[in-house]
Amino acid sequence: MPALERYLHHVTVDWPSPDETAATARLRLADRFPRTALRRMTHLGLLVGHVLEGADLGPSDAVVYATTFAEARALEEYLVSFPAASPLLFQTSIHPGGVQQVLIPRQQSIARLWPMAGGERLVEQSLLAVLLEPAARVGWVGGEEKGTWLCDHGMASPLAFAFCARVSADPTGAIGRIGCSPEEEGDDPCPSLATLARALRDRQSLSWRSAGTCWRIEWS
Repeated sequence: MPALERYLHHVTVDWPSPDETAATARLRLADRFPRTALRRMTHLGLLVGHVLEGADLGPSDAVVYATTFAEARALEEYLVSFPAASPLLFQTSIHPGGVQQVLIPRQQSIARLWPMAGGERLVEQSLLAVLLEPAARVGWVGGEEKGTWLCDHGMASPLAFAFCARVSADPTGAIGRIGCSPEEEGDDPCPSLATLARALRDRQSLSWRSAGTCWRIEWS
């Protein structure tokens, strides 16, 4: 693989308190969404909508969206509502993914959306998609919402968070850079999506080697 590099120009991370629920997130972020959409948005959709603010993405830009468990919490709430199943919770459980929940009601157009789901290699896969995307600017967006009983089965996240990094090929005014380059030695575990979000939140560098490649996130 040839060396690839792009530059970070805007980074926002929403890392709510551990006890925040979708209901309390709606209260915290109510002024950021249309009222008609707010009550049906998932916790993850609310967090993604928050971090997309200020990213300044437009019709010629692309978005790479990464999540492992997506709206697992919304599905949990719907299943718990049985035997008197809630129509509203059903609608929420089959709602479009977090990015679509934001882009559609805000009528925000983009050139391409790359929704990505995965496990242990998700960060690498989404980072490579960002580096290969031909758009001049790319929004690297991801997150999870905190689950409850599905966590015991490895089917939900123990944490809620969301991040957005605007990336471009232009180094002017950059606050950091991301990239990959050939590296034959080393085989490190790929960081989790939560580890990536923490690094973006705390402006910490990340690097690891796998599949003959050195992956890195650095700050100016």
